[in-house]
Amino acid sequence: MTSKPKVQLAPLPWPELLLYWLLSFGSHLYSFYELHIFSKEHEAGLDREFQLESGLIHGFKRDAADFEWTFWTKWAKKSLLWTLIGHGVISKFCSIFYPQFRAAALTVYGFLAASSVLGLKGVSVLLLHLVLSFTVAQLRRPVLSWTCNLLLLCTLHIRPLQEIQRGWYDSEEEYYLLLFSVAVGSLRLISFSLEHCWGPSVRAGALQLCWLFSYAFYHPFFYNGPIVTYKDYVEQMQKPAEESDRRKFGFSYLLLRSGRILMWWCIAEYMIHVMYMHSIQSNETYLEILPPWALGGLALALVQFFFVKYLVLFGLPSILATLDQLVPPNLPVCVSIMYSFTGMWRHFDKGLYRWLLRYIYVPLGGSHHGLHYKMLSTALAFGFVCLWHGGHDYLQYWALMNWLGVLVETGLKALIGSALVYSFFERHFSAATRRRCAAFLSAFSTAMLILSNLVFLGGIHVGRIFWKRVFLQGWSTVAPPMLAFLYCFAQVGLEWTSHPS
Repeated sequence: MTSKPKVQLAPLPWPELLLYWLLSFGSHLYSFYELHIFSKEHEAGLDREFQLESGLIHGFKRDAADFEWTFWTKWAKKSLLWTLIGHGVISKFCSIFYPQFRAAALTVYGFLAASSVLGLKGVSVLLLHLVLSFTVAQLRRPVLSWTCNLLLLCTLHIRPLQEIQRGWYDSEEEYYLLLFSVAVGSLRLISFSLEHCWGPSVRAGALQLCWLFSYAFYHPFFYNGPIVTYKDYVEQMQKPAEESDRRKFGFSYLLLRSGRILMWWCIAEYMIHVMYMHSIQSNETYLEILPPWALGGLALALVQFFFVKYLVLFGLPSILATLDQLVPPNLPVCVSIMYSFTGMWRHFDKGLYRWLLRYIYVPLGGSHHGLHYKMLSTALAFGFVCLWHGGHDYLQYWALMNWLGVLVETGLKALIGSALVYSFFERHFSAATRRRCAAFLSAFSTAMLILSNLVFLGGIHVGRIFWKRVFLQGWSTVAPPMLAFLYCFAQVGLEWTSHPS
């Protein structure tokens, strides 16, 4: 049986590639400018409805309608930034003077830091989940571990429990911090449980419990990730410093990476000062009257802000993890060069992607047991992500769109990669033309990818209005130029794929 030929991307003439870069960059700037103009023209109305905050930049207000950014910014100023700095100090001190106690010290510090923010009642919820998950894992039955952890995750949506937990705190933000901690912690508990079920029974239960405690309360990853599997965490934490292949990072590394995070934070803040995209997306009237270029700018601004936001949210924890000799997942890749559903999942949140592969997709058969297993594995992976995020109706639509997008892309790739079709294209089209055809198809995939992200970020009403204005009302005026620019985006993305940094 011969292997399927792999499609190779041909280089394009540099003037053509330069044109794609200029059109991609220029379309971003001009659409952002149009959105900025619309934001300033309707600033008074947006301020009355959404209470824009006083801006950090003179002459501008600040759009604080993005809950996640506002939430984590406030908590960073209040306590999280300082506890993360404290983690770095403890880690450095132990690495120099007491390296054999570093993991234990970081575990105790992580538990105390969590207790200081969540309170003893909040931490007791996490401990109860940990003990239950650990106990069920001792039975070494993956189905039982999955059932236990899914039931624990579902307790987040039981209204009587929600009211009890809300009563523990003075503000809604403190309760949400507990929700985020439990949700992210559930991924770690599932990781431990399945690794224990699959692995040999060689370690003592007490030792396993200690490592699970360390893994669950590792402070940089505690509230929001990124996600590292239990197996990787333990192996990397146990590796002696002299055996580590990671070079020793000093002050210059810390200063450089911190400077990059500060730059990303400034970019995110600048975006919500000059473009009120989150407030605009919350009002259907504004979505209906946005000029076409501003409508495109809104879509790009929403997904770009989401990208920059997670550069910040994952950036600082990744620095601290690297200083602890862990290997955190790579930071997200710019969404403007993502031209496929599969690429978006593979390159945006790499920690979650690897987690889904290891614990859901591969154990259920994946791509090695035929089409039906692949469809089932992919559906359950997206279904779990939907449930983990809350299971709301807009998340169900988003998960369904992503599932269909991945299946269509996989089907087209298999069709084009088949010996008969591939040989036809190879005989009748040059390599450069084949790449242009791939970018043409990717433009449609990118359009659907952006639409699904708008549903995820803004809700069903945002996706519905974009679909109506672009593909129904604007099928002859808005959709063609949009697809042309997305074709340029795809060519830039294909070039990055050919020469990843």
